Amino acid sequence: MPITKANGIDLFYETVGDVNDPTLLLVHGFTAQIVSWEEGFVRALADRGFHVVTYDNRDVGHSTHFDGVHVNLRSVAAAVRAGEDAGALVPYTLSDMGADGVALLDVVGAERAHVAGVSMGGMIAQTIAIEHPDRTRSLASIMSTTGELAYGRATDEANAAILSAPAAEREAYIAQSLEHWKIWASRYHGGAEALTERLGRQYDRMFYPEGATRQLGAIIASGERSKGLSALEMPTVVIHGRQDTLIQPSGGERTAELVPGSRLLMLDGMGHDLPAPLWPAIIDAIVANAERSAA
Repeated sequence: MPITKANGIDLFYETVGDVNDPTLLLVHGFTAQIVSWEEGFVRALADRGFHVVTYDNRDVGHSTHFDGVHVNLRSVAAAVRAGEDAGALVPYTLSDMGADGVALLDVVGAERAHVAGVSMGGMIAQTIAIEHPDRTRSLASIMSTTGELAYGRATDEANAAILSAPAAEREAYIAQSLEHWKIWASRYHGGAEALTERLGRQYDRMFYPEGATRQLGAIIASGERSKGLSALEMPTVVIHGRQDTLIQPSGGERTAELVPGSRLLMLDGMGHDLPAPLWPAIIDAIVANAERSAA
C-alpha cells in the first residue's frame, strides 16, 4: 500500500471502495495505527456508498516519525492554563494533523470529503471541519470531546492507564494492553482472543511508543475548540458510548450542544471502542448525516 508525501511528511494510507463514490476520510485516535480499523467496519462503509480513505497519523505506523523530538507535557499544560500559546513547545498541533488529512484528500483526488474521527481522531476531524470547511462535506465526531477541561474527562483509573508507559516486550505489551482494555471496553465486544490477535498485529507492524508523548502534546497544546464548533455550518453527528470511561459521555454531549443543528447518538453498552454489534447503528448514523449534506 502507498506512502505519499502530504503536508511535508510521509503518510501511509489505504483506500477501499469505488473511487467515483463520495470520499469518507476516517481519522483514528491516540497512537492507533491504520490496522486498528476493523476491516469489516471499513468494508461496510464502502458497501454503503463511500470511497473510504484511512491512514496512519504522524508519529504512528509507517507515517513520518518525529524521532528524538522531546516534549515536556508539564510545560505545555502550564502554558495552556496560563492562556499562553503552547504551539512553540510542541513539534505539531491538531491543526497540523488536520492539515495532513486535507493534504491526503489532494492525493486521492477528492475536492471535498465526509470526515469521521474517533477519540483523538474526532478532535482532528473537528479541527478539519473548523479550519477547512470548504473541504468538509459532513462531520462525524465519535467518542471524542471539545478540548474544554470541564467535559469528557477520563476516570482516574482510565487516565492512569492511558498515561502509563507501555511494556516493551511483545507478550508483556499485549497483557498490559488487555488489562487497560478492560477499563474502557464496551459491554459488546469480540472478546480477549480477537483483541489479542489485533494487538499482536499492531506490535509486529510498528511498536513506537515514543510518538505517544508528542501526540498527547499536540492535544494539550491545541486547547479547546468551543468557538470553532459553535460556528460550524455543516451536517454533524456526534456518537458516544454511555459507558465510556476514557472520554466520558459529557465530551460527546458538549460537542453536540455546541454544533448548531447537530445530532447526538448515545449508545448503551458502548465504551471507548467500536464493537461489531453496534456497527450498524454507527454506520447508519454516518450515512444519514452524509445524506443531509446532499440534501
